[in-house]
Amino acid sequence: VSDAENWFCECPKFYSGKLCQFATCDENPCGNGATCFPKSKRDAVCLCPYGRSGILCSDAINISQPSFNGTDVFGYTSFLAYSTIPNITFYYEFHLKFQLANHHSALEDNLIFFTGQKGQGLNGDDFLVLGLRNGRVVYSYNLGSGAATIISKPLDLTLDIHVIHLGRYLQKGWLKVDDQKNKTVTSPGRLVGLNVFSQFYLGGYHEYTPELLPKGSRFNNSFQGCIFDVQVRTSMNQEFKSPGTPEGHPNSGRSVGQCKDSPCSLIKCRNGGKCIEGGSTVYCDCLTGWKGAFCTETVSVCEPEHDPPHLCKQGGTCVPLPNGYTCHCPLGTTGTYCEQG
Repeated sequence: VSDAENWFCECPKFYSGKLCQFATCDENPCGNGATCFPKSKRDAVCLCPYGRSGILCSDAINISQPSFNGTDVFGYTSFLAYSTIPNITFYYEFHLKFQLANHHSALEDNLIFFTGQKGQGLNGDDFLVLGLRNGRVVYSYNLGSGAATIISKPLDLTLDIHVIHLGRYLQKGWLKVDDQKNKTVTSPGRLVGLNVFSQFYLGGYHEYTPELLPKGSRFNNSFQGCIFDVQVRTSMNQEFKSPGTPEGHPNSGRSVGQCKDSPCSLIKCRNGGKCIEGGSTVYCDCLTGWKGAFCTETVSVCEPEHDPPHLCKQGGTCVPLPNGYTCHCPLGTTGTYCEQG
């Protein structure tokens, strides 16, 4: 459905979200504003909001060094969202440090931070983005008359912690990574101001639909690893400060853990189930035949999750027996599986 600029999807029953991608978690067991995701027709996973952890997101956690887990198996990114950074129009400088969780997927196409919006700009929309691509740091901005991009040399993977300094004054931008040489760029066109109104996203996006982001700012995955000591200033003679209002406090976030902490250390999955963690989100992945938060319940032969599924046809009702099952056939059908008229 579309009205000129604004389109939205009218979702069928059981589905929600901008693209109708979420099946309902009818009796949502998740607490504290967590995102509920149906792991199967009966089981839910709770993707925890900022400051919460645990199977139902009921445990409070303190985060001083956020850890991000990329994009989870449900297609959600972990992220933090801070209030818009004020006075960033003509001048800014950022400092930050990061540690990678994995030297393969964490370097392919991963967002570090982003602010900007998709608008009606003729030569693209204003944005500021920092990320990792093909083992290098990528810093890009568009003041509305074309994008400027600086790409670092490949990161030295023997370093445990990487340090980034970057900035911009009017059209001229600069980037310094670890001990590499400072690199500079000048943005094309005439415009000199960065006009962004969105929140400042760290590590990922709230809802990842690349088409809704300006071209040139799209990274396919959220960050994998820890980001610490993000600092910003918007004039030469200002002190560096953490983003957020109050300072250092995000407005929201999802599946963000504390660096070096493991939520799986507190959870015992039973019957061969495997504990899966992503930032502060944690759940048990059960072996075939088991279900429930800790894989303690058996899946009956008649349940939709049972592998293989029952064979009752044409509206036949599956009824479990001590060994196997039988099909109760509706009027007008017969046969072992109600397959005959």
